[in-house]
Amino acid sequence: MTDFRSRAFSRRALLRGTGCAMALPWLESVSALADEAKPGDFPKRFGVVFLGCGVNEDHWSATGNGADMKLGKTLSSLEPIKQKINVIDGLQVKSLMGQGIHPAQTGSLLSGEKITKGALIHSGVSVDQMIAAQIGQETPQSSIVLSCEQPLTGYHETNFSLAYSSYLSWQTPDSPVPVEIYPSLAWDSLFDNRGAALNVSILDRVNDRAKDLSSKISATDRGKLDEFMTSVREIERRVEVARKSKDNAEDGAKGRNMVAAKMDRPASGLPQDLREHSRLMCDIIAIAFQTNKTKVASLMISHDLSAMYYPFLNVKDGHHSASHNNNSDDYERIANFHVSQYAYLAQKLDGMKEGNGTVLDNSCLMFMSNMWIGRKHDNSRLPVVLAGGLGGTLQTGRSLSYLDQPDEKRRICGLYLSLMDRYGVKQDKFGDATARLERI
Repeated sequence: MTDFRSRAFSRRALLRGTGCAMALPWLESVSALADEAKPGDFPKRFGVVFLGCGVNEDHWSATGNGADMKLGKTLSSLEPIKQKINVIDGLQVKSLMGQGIHPAQTGSLLSGEKITKGALIHSGVSVDQMIAAQIGQETPQSSIVLSCEQPLTGYHETNFSLAYSSYLSWQTPDSPVPVEIYPSLAWDSLFDNRGAALNVSILDRVNDRAKDLSSKISATDRGKLDEFMTSVREIERRVEVARKSKDNAEDGAKGRNMVAAKMDRPASGLPQDLREHSRLMCDIIAIAFQTNKTKVASLMISHDLSAMYYPFLNVKDGHHSASHNNNSDDYERIANFHVSQYAYLAQKLDGMKEGNGTVLDNSCLMFMSNMWIGRKHDNSRLPVVLAGGLGGTLQTGRSLSYLDQPDEKRRICGLYLSLMDRYGVKQDKFGDATARLERI
């Protein structure tokens, strides 16, 4: 049956079908059946999008605030939502400095803890998983952790495990959260697609409930419902294409006594076009947030030491090699592409209405890299962007620089402490920080 709840999501219909339940977008007709909206009715979400190996420092800039904010070339795709972002410069993780390059610059980016060399990996519980532990019990999945590349194995020349380069999210100090690289598996985990349910559309499973709801809501809301269902159907169609490619790859790999996921594209069954792969992963995160399947997500489009190629950008070198000439036009296009995917997700969330605001307004979506200048392996200042206002608790439309501050006032873990406060995670210390980041 269609379920109207009186607390969180009280203005949403929860459609239940065989093996799945799906919260629908905000509908005014459903709102009329509930009490007056309160800020706490809207869930706060948290997401991270990661770019490995830094940016082109010549084109990564932001000055001014609000409508007058000026964005550099690499950030240009954020222009439509610039009043809903914060561009932050000058933050660092002291424990990841001076230990060597790549894995040692990535291993505790979201926790600020010291990492260890050798066979036994050790980092810290990442900020996304700290938040997930607090709010993840309210959703079917505490978090989703996605990547567009298979994790690396073995050791770097610095004797740090390449696991540090391949994972952002850590559930314990000794265990990163496994990443999902296949869109179909990410989709299936969200909607509990197993067994015979794999052959039945999610929308078909909730269709009777949707029809019942449609007869009870306004014409305007019926339009919103149809738009939502069409959007889900389109993503599901693309997921099915990806699923077939994955299944064919696994069949081919078995005949060669290999594991499909460890093969190169397209033999691995991953989308040949990275643009399709990353967009589909972004769409899955957006639907997961909108339907209350999870409130926490991370996406590594390219991990540190990435071997990703970008033929659609007319770049001949792989990602890591190109980063060694990071102030080139080629690498600027790579960084620009990554920011554009982040911007796509942020704008997708901003198009999802919630009360008088949007899903983005009730979220914090962070873009970051593990370096500033790839050719120097310089991580003394990290490129960071936050999108979303966290239900009005986070001021936006600002360019914030901490470069003139002493070390203790430019720690990214101070930012994490500030953000965790807003999710109800109260910590006296996190990583190398004991104080909240000023102006956040």
